[in-house]
Amino acid sequence: MGHTVRIIFICGIALLTLSSCRAISSLLHDDDVVAEVGHHMLFRSDVASLIPDGTSPEDSLRLALQYINIWASDLVFLDIAEEQLSKEELDVSAELEEYRRSLLKYRYEQRYVNERLDTLVSDFQIDEYYQTHVENFVLDIPIVKARFLRIDAASPNLEVIRKKMSSSQMQDLVEADSLSYFSAVKYTGFGDRWIDMVTLAKEFGRDYAELLASMKNGIIQTQDEYGKANVAYIADFIPAGEIPPVEYCRDRIKDIIISIRKQALVSALEQDLLEDARDKGKFKIF
Repeated sequence: MGHTVRIIFICGIALLTLSSCRAISSLLHDDDVVAEVGHHMLFRSDVASLIPDGTSPEDSLRLALQYINIWASDLVFLDIAEEQLSKEELDVSAELEEYRRSLLKYRYEQRYVNERLDTLVSDFQIDEYYQTHVENFVLDIPIVKARFLRIDAASPNLEVIRKKMSSSQMQDLVEADSLSYFSAVKYTGFGDRWIDMVTLAKEFGRDYAELLASMKNGIIQTQDEYGKANVAYIADFIPAGEIPPVEYCRDRIKDIIISIRKQALVSALEQDLLEDARDKGKFKIF
């Protein structure tokens, strides 16, 4: 009888211990393990947090497996590296310190520049830079001023809109836009801006050289597999190898000027800091 009681007592202690361990485990990670590499564990919640809401089950599985494989690959490499590399090779403290210094320097530079950088660029400054560096703006790709129409190929308005969109008369262009509003899938004049031929070619889903080769009297027209006619009228054209007008380069020049100002601020900061360190006796050359 006493032996039996002793066994029951021991079993009770074991069950309490097991229950306690499970409670602690649940408290720390109430989650399923989906993959292991050595002593490393990947939990379901880690993977689930990376999958966007609304993703289909098939795509969710694909994304989950992709992440698990990347996670496992990194740890397999880490484990073998820690086993095979020498003590000296495992010491990355110097590289970490160099990265830390670079990161802190970069962050301070960004704050310093953001507080002082003048991002206003006048038209005069843009024109002046363009005239001084005009040879740097030679075109790699042709640019155009174009009007684009996508419409059902069987639409009775196709020929009317195509004729009016290729007119130079404002009234015709207004009528083309009005007709397109009711009968076309898309109609745009790209804001009367210069655009490169790659941008226009994306509307057709074709190579721009192929489109240019098919152009007749300024009109490019194709029909897609869905029965839609894609039509472009090229109102103006500048080939590759030529210099574009300043308005096409305006945004690029503005970015260049701001970048020059930013670099000037950083260079001045470095020089000022060195001079200040010398004046305070923090920087000495022996």
